[in-house]
Amino acid sequence: MNVRDKVVLISGASRGIGRATALLLAQNGANVVATARNAEDLKSLELEHPGIVAVPGDVASEADMATVVQTALDRFGKIDVVINNAGYGVFKNVDELTVTEWDELMATNVKGTFVLTKAALPTLKAQGSGHVVVVASDVAKRTFAGGSLYTASKYAQEAFMGALRKEVRSFGIKVTGVYSGLVDSHFHAKGHGHETSKNWLKNEDMAESMLFIISRPAHVVVDEFMIHPLSQEY
Repeated sequence: MNVRDKVVLISGASRGIGRATALLLAQNGANVVATARNAEDLKSLELEHPGIVAVPGDVASEADMATVVQTALDRFGKIDVVINNAGYGVFKNVDELTVTEWDELMATNVKGTFVLTKAALPTLKAQGSGHVVVVASDVAKRTFAGGSLYTASKYAQEAFMGALRKEVRSFGIKVTGVYSGLVDSHFHAKGHGHETSKNWLKNEDMAESMLFIISRPAHVVVDEFMIHPLSQEY
């Protein structure tokens, strides 16, 4: 699974799946440009491995993501992979949700995927190669009570990927959707390492999945990657 010298942009990299992925890719020789809003956590990630460049920013900000892309080009001269990982969840019944909660979550989960991808696309098209990965969720394929906002954001990511895939394949650009089940991370209300999540996927499981996906030969694309813990029914 060779990713040596690949230049990888990854959002939401300050903790959880993003942090584990950034570290694993760097450990395998990739040059990682990591972004997130938490500058302190991001800086500690950069200090963990010399192959990681930290660029703090809001994924929904065009200016911030333009800086992330330009940093990668200034440092490494190319972009091979964009991993849209930034995201969070709010789980309430529809009549309990606020408009602010809706707007803020959609800005990160959906607009952020669009903004970072759009910022990188001119470079990928000019290169005639590249790979856009979106870390969605298995709830891009199903719904549940209390999940209207979160599932709407993931369905939106799914639709975005579907259209993007049709637009960019002729440019030699791959698009992969990653659909995970339960992951033992900060994402869930009881937090990372809680007894109730001991049999869930680990952040490292997700990182290894990302390594597999982006290390396929040039002629191979993993369009969709569904992954669950054995303990979860699907």
